[in-house]
Amino acid sequence: MEDRLVRAFVAVADHGTFGAAAQALAVTQPALTKQIQALEARIGGVLFRRGRLGARLTPLGRTLLPDARDAVERLDAFELRARRLTAGGAGRLSLGFGLSTIDIAPRAVAEFRRRHPDIGVTLDDMATAVQLERLRRGELDAGFVRLPVGDDLSVLEIGDDQLFLAVPAGVDPAPGVRALITAHGLVTLSQTKGPGFVGQVERYLDAVGIRARVLQRANDLQTVMALVAAGVGVSLVSARARSVVAPERIRWLPIDHPTARWRIGVVWARGEPPAALAAFLAVTRELAAGFAAENHPSE
Repeated sequence: MEDRLVRAFVAVADHGTFGAAAQALAVTQPALTKQIQALEARIGGVLFRRGRLGARLTPLGRTLLPDARDAVERLDAFELRARRLTAGGAGRLSLGFGLSTIDIAPRAVAEFRRRHPDIGVTLDDMATAVQLERLRRGELDAGFVRLPVGDDLSVLEIGDDQLFLAVPAGVDPAPGVRALITAHGLVTLSQTKGPGFVGQVERYLDAVGIRARVLQRANDLQTVMALVAAGVGVSLVSARARSVVAPERIRWLPIDHPTARWRIGVVWARGEPPAALAAFLAVTRELAAGFAAENHPSE
């Protein structure tokens, strides 16, 4: 059934005359009369009795009017929601992030929520491999991940990350990274918590020929940092994670090696992103530029 016929029915009922309803709908009165007749023919009953005082609802019309109003309200709500979705003004986003984006991802979500309060956002901590799997299954709208990724995903590069060596504040850094790791042993994240990051650490150690003693594996970064601060050992940590979990009792030593640096970005299903996601990417791009300016002020 055409929605214009239902709208015509409600308009005549609300205005009481065909002339006033036609004016409200911006149609001619004969055209409105034909619409009501078409609706009556469709349902097989008379909706109005026309007289000197205007159009009066029949018992059938009075019975159907609440349903007609509900239908019009639902159609209006549908149209409004559709327009807001296509304009990026409403909807829901499901996002993932990992250790290397622990600084920018939450800030991007917070800023996006401030600008687009009608769009619901969930942000969950998960490994890059898990994010990629969920993206390909359509269970995630976008993810903050370590790069590179496959050609089946679109990418917005947002910066880079690198390894730092975290050592207890009282430890002399003069011997250098290799000597400190060898002398003190490593405290690391567990393989299940951060498989991508653990793999990056292992590639670096292999590349520089360090055979490290792993003293303990922890399931969260806070525990790793607490153990380092207590003098249990040293740890290789993401620079971006360092910015949010930097106890005063820890000294940070940058590591300059090709395998100690990697790119990070936001990825989503290949193609043009939906409006809500496009709006989120715009916010993230803006924040990433600010992060770059903070980290490389001379550039």
